[in-house]
This record gives sequence, C-alpha cells and structure tokens, in this order.
Amino acid sequence: QLQLVESGGGLVQPGGSLRLSCVASRFTLDYTHIAWFRQAPGKEREGVSCISIWGDSVDYADSVKGRFTISRDNVKDTVSAQMDNLKSEDTAVYYCAASRSLLGQCVLDRGEYDVWGQGTQVTVSS
Repeated sequence: QLQLVESGGGLVQPGGSLRLSCVASRFTLDYTHIAWFRQAPGKEREGVSCISIWGDSVDYADSVKGRFTISRDNVKDTVSAQMDNLKSEDTAVYYCAASRSLLGQCVLDRGEYDVWGQGTQVTVSS
C-alpha cells in the first residue's frame, strides 16, 4: 500500500518553531506534487501549503503566509514544512499528501491528492 509518513510534530509554545518532514513508503516522491493539510478538532481538513514536482510552484494558505515555508529535496526524496512563529490556531493534525496526476502549478484542493499519510499532531500552547 502506498503511503506517506510524517514526522516532526509535537508541543511548542506560541512563537516557537517546528519542522515537519514527509517521506514516501513503497514509492518515490519524484514526479508528484506534495501538499500539507491540517485538521483541527471539529473543523474541515484545510490546505496549508503545496509544492510542485520541481519546486518551481508553491502556494500557501493566507493564514500561514510569511510563517510557513515548504521545500523539497528530490535527492533525499523528502518534503519539509518549516513552521515559524506558531500560533495557538495552528494546533491541528498535519497531513502530507501526494498527487500523482497533477501537472503544472500545485493546488490546495484535497480532491487532487491521492496518497495520504497518517498525520502528525502539532500542538501550540503555553
């Protein structure tokens, strides 16, 4: 079964930083768009950031622009999300997702992504 594995979540104080990583199990991230989504309790899963196959297209939700940075290392076959100046409203389970069919620019539409990870909890609290 194709799967993504996230790591790097945890508990951090407001204003702190975390770095999430995503690796693939049983397939390669080559030729896939990658996105991070998050889901807080009682809320819909929302797109946070995405990066295209070659990293030439990125996008961010307005709520994280200027604070989150997505990147990929196609040699190490990993995608990362650097999250700075974290706020309590960033608390959620964060999911990595891959699209094997998208071309061109990446999008924050969960329907376009067909491989998902199990998620990693991020809690921002003092």
